[in-house]
Amino acid sequence: MWLTCFIMLKKIVVLGPESTGKSTLCEQLASHYNTMWCPEYAREYLLNYGNKYTYEDLLVIAKGQIQSEENYARIAEDRLKQEFHERDTEAGTEPETRNPKLLFIDTDMHVMKVWSEFVYGKCHQFILDQLANRKYDLFLLCNIDLPWVQDELREYPDLKTRQILYGIYKELMMGQSVPWTEISGDYGNRLTKAIETIEALITE
Repeated sequence: MWLTCFIMLKKIVVLGPESTGKSTLCEQLASHYNTMWCPEYAREYLLNYGNKYTYEDLLVIAKGQIQSEENYARIAEDRLKQEFHERDTEAGTEPETRNPKLLFIDTDMHVMKVWSEFVYGKCHQFILDQLANRKYDLFLLCNIDLPWVQDELREYPDLKTRQILYGIYKELMMGQSVPWTEISGDYGNRLTKAIETIEALITE
């Protein structure tokens, strides 16, 4: 059967400081590629329990993010298997193998590391271990050049702090081996740049 040979899920992480369009970009990309995206667990957690978080809360949030990502990945893989099975059972039809299935992830352990160290000057070992061991295929780093949008959970609207945080993220990206690209401009330009980068990844 073709099924085992062609199961392929690529994970693409969208990350960056607050109010840089991460969730919007994930939603747009998921719509464009007719696939799923994993929302940021921290927002759900803080909306439920309040924004007066502690260092220990960040560990709970990190574990929740990992669990959420695993759940979405499992659903995406199951759907992919079903798609290949349906194609494989059609007489004379081979499954398409040009593009893999994509899963877009809003934030990862890089975000938790930056958040922990920026606020508390330390980071839980769990987060560092996950950062070292989890595998992704592409990072899209969102720049701070979008207008700040205030909401009840965001903490750092001042430009200087946003520049510092973006610099931290960029340094982290430059220090790791997974392909990454900067996403900047208005929402339309960001989507175009992201799609161009993803197409290069999945067609190489």
